Amino acid sequence: MARVLDRLDLVSSRLALDHLDHVLRVEVLEAQADAGAERRHGRRSPRGARPASPVRVRVGSLPGWLIGRPDEVPVWRAECAAPAPAPALRGRCVADVAIVGGGFTGVSTAWHLATRRPGLGVVLLEAGVLGEGASGRNAGQVLHGIPGVDPRTPEEARRIHEATGAGIDLAEALAARFAPGAFRRAGALELYTDARRAESAARRVEAQRAAGIPAAFVPAGALRIRGAAGAVLDPEAGRLNGFALLQGMRPALAAAGVRVHERTPVRRVRPGAEVALETPEGEVRARALVLATNAYTPALGFFRSGILPLHSHVLATAPLPAERWDAIGWGAWDGFSDDMDRIAYASRTPGGRLLFGGGGNAAYAYRFGGATAPSARGADQAARFMQSALLRYFPALADAPIERRWAGTLAITLDRVCSMGVGGDARNVYHALGYSGHGVALALLAGRVLADLYEGNHDAWRDLPFYQKRLPPLPPEPLRWLAYQAYTRLTGRSPRRQPDLANARRRGPDT
Repeated sequence: MARVLDRLDLVSSRLALDHLDHVLRVEVLEAQADAGAERRHGRRSPRGARPASPVRVRVGSLPGWLIGRPDEVPVWRAECAAPAPAPALRGRCVADVAIVGGGFTGVSTAWHLATRRPGLGVVLLEAGVLGEGASGRNAGQVLHGIPGVDPRTPEEARRIHEATGAGIDLAEALAARFAPGAFRRAGALELYTDARRAESAARRVEAQRAAGIPAAFVPAGALRIRGAAGAVLDPEAGRLNGFALLQGMRPALAAAGVRVHERTPVRRVRPGAEVALETPEGEVRARALVLATNAYTPALGFFRSGILPLHSHVLATAPLPAERWDAIGWGAWDGFSDDMDRIAYASRTPGGRLLFGGGGNAAYAYRFGGATAPSARGADQAARFMQSALLRYFPALADAPIERRWAGTLAITLDRVCSMGVGGDARNVYHALGYSGHGVALALLAGRVLADLYEGNHDAWRDLPFYQKRLPPLPPEPLRWLAYQAYTRLTGRSPRRQPDLANARRRGPDT
């Protein structure tokens, strides 16, 4: 059985299927696993495993204008300055609360706990630097809504809009204080390329407005994006440079008494009334644990059956002059996501770059066993399909240089609904995860939610779908990998629930 699983892992790194211009292409890719990246997250190759000899076939070369390496520095990191990393943990540390993960969830939780309860011992451990994971690798769109949840009543719709709107407000307030210029609120579009879905969206906007939710339908004639049949504008959505915010908050966390240790991966967790965390050069013992690791949580031994780590590939152009933005029909809004099965999304960065992701199944990759390091050759294929999707909307950018491309690992759940709550035999393990590509506002809000739960205030969140949500189980390997390939490759759909035409509210990936 072990040999079968090893072989499937090899196949998963070699086989990529997609449908482009109605032609099914199969490309056999070299099995070049990123062992260094895997080791950073505590994964090791089986003892005695022999590297597979690569299978060589001719594959399409990248376009000449597509430059840069996969998993390069994301554009958000390139557009801001970052201080030297905080020191890694060395030796033993005792705390009231240990937080694993330095993204939106972990930093927001640390901030809320430390500012509410001065003197509380909080330690935050991050395997890289704050914002190095999905929080600094996303599209930057800060949106309303909870993936996988279609409100059944106006009251439920208002409640979800209010709660996730609080996450947007929090992003705005924190950025104004700790990272000026990192946040902008100019709205975001849901772009429809199908006339029937656009008509349904227009009716949905009427229902939202009747419920007191700000929204506007933008007809095709008011859009200059090729192929657009209409769009829904959320005027309260925003754009955030998450890396800039999280790095900007690090000094404030220290001033509030939080001990931040970067370059400190957690190798092992021993839960109990006193939680023990092992790191390469130290140990933390705490009375409570916060899992703020999203897609990396299964590697720590939690939520193994409920989380699907997915690699989302992104690219960014070189800075475009203002007249180029006008020429391609980009409006005042910050970004958009579309209605295609292989969902595509785009944002305009503060530095004037066009960020683009999705647009093909290759842009959303699941590796056998939930490996969290992306495949380099898989990234090359993703870049080709992203280029095709980008030019479908903006053909005038055919000569625009691509400055960089990268990948981020997000966490998908079977029903796409995230979970925030507390569990464990000692009821001292807190979690917020499974944002399913929609995590900027939700993950920042999670810090407030988990701080409330830590203080015993559950009532404020009981009526929301993510509260103490049990994640539906995914099938074990190899069925999990096979099911993912079958669904995404044979149906041609993105790894995201397809909405009901009349009622659904879907957004593009933002984490």
